[in-house]
Amino acid sequence: MKILVVEDEPKLATALIKGLKVESYLVDVAYDGEVAIELALVNDYDIILLDYLLPKRNGLEVLKEIRNRNCLSKVLMLTAKDAIQDKVDGLNMGADDYMVKPFAFEELLARIRVLLRRGSNEKLSILMAGDLSLNLLNHEVFRAGKKIDLSVKEYALLEYFLRHQNELVSRTQLWEHVWEMDINNFSNVVDVYVCYLRNKIDKKPFKPLIHTLRGKGYILKTDD
Repeated sequence: MKILVVEDEPKLATALIKGLKVESYLVDVAYDGEVAIELALVNDYDIILLDYLLPKRNGLEVLKEIRNRNCLSKVLMLTAKDAIQDKVDGLNMGADDYMVKPFAFEELLARIRVLLRRGSNEKLSILMAGDLSLNLLNHEVFRAGKKIDLSVKEYALLEYFLRHQNELVSRTQLWEHVWEMDINNFSNVVDVYVCYLRNKIDKKPFKPLIHTLRGKGYILKTDD
């Protein structure tokens, strides 16, 4: 699941990003309204956490623009503006929920889970490959009915593989999308974490799902 955090206060933005990543969400950030619009229209976010008071374009302007351009991401507005009319304006403009600052992070997570469930169904909330399943709502992973505990990075890595089944995935792609930084050619972090993941989901008696294409990268597939 991918979330866009739109927040111009650096400390709060950093805290939100850190907390969401601990919960295994992939996170992008925008510090002003114009960047928020650009990111929202070119990426497929499951949730957008949108501050009301932003530089360049305020939250309502951002919301109006992305809804007019058919962005279907769920939008949860986070703001210090607590007047009833402010909430009504946000909801009428297309927000899916509204939280007033300050708020408890645990409540934010609960609101996010509600939004992810709303309008979805069990089939769409689960990624599968053969007898392996990954639940996007509760972050549980099962193989042949056995629950598998993964670290945050292992979970993000598996989610990326499952979203790109039967596709060649390069180390550069994994580095940029799972670690969200430019690749360091001298680092073997990607290979190490793929090894960790394999040791959990591909150990005997399970049939291997992740295959190495030497010199090219990896591919997750259920057939030989």
